[in-house]
Amino acid sequence: MKTKAVRLYGANDLRLEEFELPEIKETEVLMRVVTDSLCTSTYKAVKQGAAHKRVPPDIAEKPIIVGHEMCGEIVKVGAQLTDKWKVGQKVVIQPALKLETNYDPGYSYQFIGGSSTYAVVPEVVLERDCLIPYEGDSYFKGSLAEAFGCIIRGYKGLYHTDYETYTRTDGAKKGGRVAILGGAGPMGIGTVELAVGYAGVKQVVVTDLNADRIAFAEGKSSPENAAKNGVELIYLNTSELADPVAKLLEISEGGFDDVFVMVPVPALFTMAEAICRFDGCINFFAGPAVHDMQGSLNLYRVHYDGIHVVGTAGSIPVDMVDVIKLLEKDAINAGALVSHILGMNAVIDTLYAMEKPNGAKKVCYNELDIPLIAIADLPELGKTNPLYARLAEIVAANDGLWCAEAEKYLLENAPRI
Repeated sequence: MKTKAVRLYGANDLRLEEFELPEIKETEVLMRVVTDSLCTSTYKAVKQGAAHKRVPPDIAEKPIIVGHEMCGEIVKVGAQLTDKWKVGQKVVIQPALKLETNYDPGYSYQFIGGSSTYAVVPEVVLERDCLIPYEGDSYFKGSLAEAFGCIIRGYKGLYHTDYETYTRTDGAKKGGRVAILGGAGPMGIGTVELAVGYAGVKQVVVTDLNADRIAFAEGKSSPENAAKNGVELIYLNTSELADPVAKLLEISEGGFDDVFVMVPVPALFTMAEAICRFDGCINFFAGPAVHDMQGSLNLYRVHYDGIHVVGTAGSIPVDMVDVIKLLEKDAINAGALVSHILGMNAVIDTLYAMEKPNGAKKVCYNELDIPLIAIADLPELGKTNPLYARLAEIVAANDGLWCAEAEKYLLENAPRI
């Protein structure tokens, strides 16, 4: 079986190639990869090459396939696995194998990665329950399950304490208030979606310093849609405020039960503690690029007001399973995260361009020959291209968000590579 894939040979050395995959073993499956959502974590691996902790040292001789947010279907099953897996079955990959070697799909393997048309799912992925069945109505939602999985792990990491009995309750406080600081990026939008469709809170406040980013996020996850689920959603540009802490305390009527810090800025960490109410929990969700970043807290409040601090990163298979259930019943809107679509030929340039982030998640349809296209640009592109004109109509009917109907039309009508 031949596959086309984007392979990494060294730092900043990506190549789109066609090559032969090995015949699968009795303990492996062959997967057709329909979609892969491009991630900044892949960009970091591309920039570092073999210096990255997940990338093997011999990639110049044994290049790896990049991409780890993949969804597709099984096309062949090894002889020992036919009782569990079936040809035609939709699946997603949980890329965090938690191996001592740090090796994961999309970073470490020659024959499996999201930026490919076909991939061999190795035995280690199956042993760790990281090949996960998926019955959603579209492939792009499955590709976004990994991003949502990291966020749902963030919610599961929160906790609260009854200080009369010292009984601990995991998760965001039910009926409580959540602040998402620096939350107008793609992961912040996902955190909003899970706050509304999963966490069971009554108020969500999202802050950012940039008016354009706030407008973008508000257009993806709107206060109107949140209100339909009984959640008050507020976007706040703190660059316009003389005293952001005072305003946040006013909006929350005295403080938030849970606070996500989505940008690795020490000042936001300090602000998070200042806006927490009694028994508040802070998740420093952002991953710093430096190893010695320092932040400050009012330790008096940590002791007497019971402020909790946690940090979560990545997800585990059960998180992906939980997210898939939410996606399958449309409890969260994966389309809110999608800002662009593209085909395999555009992957390399799109990854390099992540040096200057823009938009939200970019979903690649691996078998299609389309350039990088912003969802917001479909109406203009449709003036000269009937494919994009019809996609613009479908998206407009879905509140401007990418959706299953748009994907179906794209897969049926777009040119192939």
